[in-house]
Amino acid sequence: MSENMIRYERDDEGIVTLTMDDPSAGANTMNAAYKSAMGQTVDRLEAERDDITGVVLTSGKKTFFAGGNLSDLQGVTPETVADTFTEVEAIKAQLRRLEQLGKPVVAAINGAALGGGLEVALACHHRIAVDDDKVKLGLPEVTLGLLPGGGGVTRLVRMLGITEALMGWLLQGQQRSPKEAHAKGVIDELVATREELVPAAKAWIREHAGDESAAVKPWDVKGYRIPGGTPTTPAFAANLPAFPSNLRKQLKGSPVKSPRSIMSAAVEGSLVDFDTASRIESRYFAELAAGRESTAMIQAFFFDLQSISSGALRPAGIERAKVGQVGILGAGMMGAGIAHACATSGIDVVLKDVSVEGAEKGKAHAAKLLDAIVAKGRLSQEDRDATLARITPTADAADLAGVEVVIEAVFEDHDLKEKVFAEVEAVVGPHTLLCSNTSTLPITGLQGFATRPADFIGLHFFSPVDKMKLVEIIRGERTSDEATARAIDLVQQIRKIPIVVGDGRGFYTSRVFGTLIDEGAQLVAEGVDPQVIERAATSAGFPAPPLAMLDEVSLTLTQHIRGEAAKAAAAEGRELTKTPGETVIDTLVDLGRKGRAAGAGLYDYPEGAPKVLWPDLRERWSKGTDIPVRDLRDRYLFRMALETAGCFEDGVLGDPESANIGGIFGIGFPPHTGGPATFMTNYEGGLAGFVTRANELADSYGERFRPSAWLTARAASGTLVDVPAKAAAAS
Repeated sequence: MSENMIRYERDDEGIVTLTMDDPSAGANTMNAAYKSAMGQTVDRLEAERDDITGVVLTSGKKTFFAGGNLSDLQGVTPETVADTFTEVEAIKAQLRRLEQLGKPVVAAINGAALGGGLEVALACHHRIAVDDDKVKLGLPEVTLGLLPGGGGVTRLVRMLGITEALMGWLLQGQQRSPKEAHAKGVIDELVATREELVPAAKAWIREHAGDESAAVKPWDVKGYRIPGGTPTTPAFAANLPAFPSNLRKQLKGSPVKSPRSIMSAAVEGSLVDFDTASRIESRYFAELAAGRESTAMIQAFFFDLQSISSGALRPAGIERAKVGQVGILGAGMMGAGIAHACATSGIDVVLKDVSVEGAEKGKAHAAKLLDAIVAKGRLSQEDRDATLARITPTADAADLAGVEVVIEAVFEDHDLKEKVFAEVEAVVGPHTLLCSNTSTLPITGLQGFATRPADFIGLHFFSPVDKMKLVEIIRGERTSDEATARAIDLVQQIRKIPIVVGDGRGFYTSRVFGTLIDEGAQLVAEGVDPQVIERAATSAGFPAPPLAMLDEVSLTLTQHIRGEAAKAAAAEGRELTKTPGETVIDTLVDLGRKGRAAGAGLYDYPEGAPKVLWPDLRERWSKGTDIPVRDLRDRYLFRMALETAGCFEDGVLGDPESANIGGIFGIGFPPHTGGPATFMTNYEGGLAGFVTRANELADSYGERFRPSAWLTARAASGTLVDVPAKAAAAS
């Protein structure tokens, strides 16, 4: 296998072309085959050095190189961390030998070079890439709880300087086009087509024949100084204390480790020689790889996302469908956002509201979103106009006659939804997919008024639609597999992420999100200082704190959802008990403080200034209640995770992928945990350890933290579900 992984071809001019092409995989990765092949290749290059003019490194795949093997990395444990360090050092030693071959080595980058792929290219003396905006270059390891361990930190710091390496490439894992990478000095040359890559690489080698400096990296020349200086440089040292401070602001106190490790590796490595810096980088990499954080983030952001995008949740045996025209009912912020998402994906939209003026207002919102993209230079005026022309505003239901899909986006009221669907079903065709963008109302109940319940499905978008990637697809009791498959196809067509869940009030995301904001309000009622409440959430890794989010969704909407739940409970002969947190919300509403849209809620919103917590909030409720920070953080995490477990128990969730991706992308569950399902199973001691900690919280703070008998039983198996995701989605 190793002989085929890297093809070795030397032409009459002595230029060797190395083509990486792993026959056992769709992409080249740093797996065992690569390590063996690269070792043999470097041995041969060194043995034949005197007959070699230069080396071109390219790929036989659509991508250049995909990076490290994430399946292998997920298997790293604290017990095997030393082996991981040894392994990564061996791989880097091969690249270092290539870098110090004494002959110019050119990377001909034909496709994406992310993570280890870009690190391989950075070990070359010259980098040429095809000028294709679809090609992405970057070091996204931080988004997986890792750092670039193949020399990325060490080389970028020496190429660009500490500040540009950290801010421009490493700390946020930015992915850039070849043109952007060229402008930043990481790519040296661009060519128009892939066919020009290898000839251009060979031409550069010919041009530099006899120039020994072309085969030597700047940092291997005595006296080389890192651009911008190091901590020993007075000017740089004066600014160094701001680095960790700015990072803390960026992370908002989040406990995520990888950005801190990246900064440490960059700064520490700048103080020593290249090879020592490389070993420092390897130690940080191995430590992160052995931690729970990287295991969780790799699971969510690679395996779970890959599973969903590849169709694991899609019912099998149904032909894929592409939509040409969509009808949207309701032109408010949500409906207009959905119209924008569809139109930008090439779908014609009939945007209906109760008046033409209302529909035009919705189209104007879409125009505003498009204008913002034009202003950033990412969309031409012509494409903007063509996209906007796809949206047809109307007040006449008859204009919906030809649409293939209807998406209702009116207020959360059962009777109103029944009215608009009755109007629509009278004019649309018999095969039109009927979708309700409800966030709480059970789909099975809404199917009751549909003439074709099998074609009726929930399609829950998140606000703002143009920024939120997730769409929660909800199957009612009578929703067909074909409707589910068509809904998934539409969501992917508009370039969003579909999760599939079962029915129930609040479904998955709204049901779980409600526990977070309720816990925040509960802490207010208990007398905890509001600022402490908010900081505990951001320090736990939540992108926004609960009281601020409660204001965003509005306190009155929370009351409305609670009221609907109370009606449903009463119909079943049950009575819901008002929580202390709900009493806080009711009091604020009675005071006219209904949330951000109303101009006042738990926060004040002074004109032209940032929001601030309402001072009377502290005066009315704070009692100096002191709760350990760990407990505060866990109260948020465990409330949401336990409710997620309840969704599994009730059949609302059938697969961990939907739980994790829905939690992270829909309701802000801390990304470094890997999502609610992984948070439970990846907890110290596994699911059993999670249950033990939940019981501790229940003993201290109430029965809402008590694990159910179902979850306690699942802890013995260590998993939340026994069936594969595909089977669960199709059931």
